[in-house]
Amino acid sequence: MFRIFILTAISTLLLACASTEPVEATAPVTEALPEEAIEPPEKPIPPDSVYPLLLAEFAMRRRSFDVALENYIEQSRKLDDPGVRSHTTHLAQFMQREAETLEAVQLWIEVEPDNVEANNTLATLLSRQGRSVEALPHLAVVGRSGAQPQYPILLNGFRKLDTSQQSELVAGINELSTEFPSDNQLLLTQALIHEELGQNSLALDKLELIFQRDPYQQQAVLMEAKLLVDSGAKKPFTRIEAALEARPDDKRLRLQYARLLTRSDMDAARAQFEIMSSQSPRDGDLLFSLALINRETGDTIAAKAHLRQMLALEQRVNEAHFYLGRIAEEEKDFKTAVSEYMKVEDSNDFLSANSRIGRIMVSANQAGQFHSYMVGLRLKNPKRRALLYALEVDLLAKAGNLDASMAVLNQALAEFPDSTSLRYTRSMLGEQQDNLQLMESDLRAIIDQEPENATALNALGYSLANRTQRYEEAHELISRALALQPDEPAILDSMGWVLFHKGSYEEALEYLTRAYIKLPDPEVAAHLGEVLWVTGETDAAMEIWRGALLKDPDHKILVATLKRLGVTVPGEPN
Repeated sequence: MFRIFILTAISTLLLACASTEPVEATAPVTEALPEEAIEPPEKPIPPDSVYPLLLAEFAMRRRSFDVALENYIEQSRKLDDPGVRSHTTHLAQFMQREAETLEAVQLWIEVEPDNVEANNTLATLLSRQGRSVEALPHLAVVGRSGAQPQYPILLNGFRKLDTSQQSELVAGINELSTEFPSDNQLLLTQALIHEELGQNSLALDKLELIFQRDPYQQQAVLMEAKLLVDSGAKKPFTRIEAALEARPDDKRLRLQYARLLTRSDMDAARAQFEIMSSQSPRDGDLLFSLALINRETGDTIAAKAHLRQMLALEQRVNEAHFYLGRIAEEEKDFKTAVSEYMKVEDSNDFLSANSRIGRIMVSANQAGQFHSYMVGLRLKNPKRRALLYALEVDLLAKAGNLDASMAVLNQALAEFPDSTSLRYTRSMLGEQQDNLQLMESDLRAIIDQEPENATALNALGYSLANRTQRYEEAHELISRALALQPDEPAILDSMGWVLFHKGSYEEALEYLTRAYIKLPDPEVAAHLGEVLWVTGETDAAMEIWRGALLKDPDHKILVATLKRLGVTVPGEPN
């Protein structure tokens, strides 16, 4: 094994360079040492590896981890030394560089095939990538060492494996179960496989074997409760309640129990969360769960109290302000709602909070105040400027204020001229305002920038087919989009619509039928029904239209189609 001690290495190099006098040889030691006291001689570091390893170590000290990892990976490939390769693995893990970790640990196992840590690390990485069949032998090494492997990780992505891989994995686990018949983790893995395959009764049989040895094995208890809930059992929580009575301080088990209860009994779930919160009164996560449950059950006073407690503890502050805003909005206290939403800083709830501010202000005819607020918000959040522009544009457009929406869009594109999303939004808004020239100009700008943008190709093709008589041009654009996304229902609908306008009714029906099967949307129904109507299939057209009207009786395109054709659709679909 190479042992890399920087100071020793540097000292050796300095001595080698400074010493010019010959060193007198000493007499050889002839006295035998006990065999167990004799250490294997250290391998010398190859000369061309000394500098890269020193560079890597110095880079580590300077926290230049990329430089360090690059050099260690290179040396791991060259040096068949477990010390270098394990060190490289640990560094790559610390940096969360999965590809480099995978390579390093595979190199490590080449020289230490029975190393428990290396095999466990490799099995975990392979399982995370859905390569469970490859991971299984490495977990077996861990199991044979006397350590406890987490065999259930092998089921990550189980449903995505093909049938032969699933069979191979199941056979391997069954073989290990024969080798280690008392391993509860293997039994649990077999139970999980049965669950994945829909064999719940067999899964419960495996869990019963676990309970014979460990009546309150946590994973098995939780899995049994879930299976019993799914099967509609009358008392699915008997064992989990007994486990909690025996182990009242088992927070993880109680938390999972409470989460299961939220599916069927919110009051019981609240009781469990209250127990946990009393045990950990400063836990913001528990307070947040209690706030949501109380809001769900209509106890907004308790919900607000828990949220304010989170604020006092300075935990999950943004979420607390957001949900205080939601409760105030539901109580029609819009002033308080806006005030709470405005306190939500950049977080997962930031855009939602500001969207709700916009809806409240625009609904109250305060579009001008909302615009002023958004101008200030964009100044405070420069990284979110483009998204905040899009948010304002969307809210104004939905409120029917298309001119104001277009003005904001123009300002946004002046600032972000390369934003395809903003340009696409303006093209659609242009079409709404019957500005087909702007619509086409923006879509063509996107296509010039991104020739394989199927959304833009389809949008332009459909608009040309729907709003002009440039059918050949439309057909060419939609064909390009369809080649990129052959199963996208919106593009199939566009192709059917342009073919209808070109008089190719049979082909049009084929595409529109495929689109409607994938997306039974009122707009697709309007198109399909019209083609059926024109080709004499009036009963089929009526059936399609009746179904669409049930979903959305006021759909603009559908209503306009029926009015244009002079059709009144009586009754409901069969």
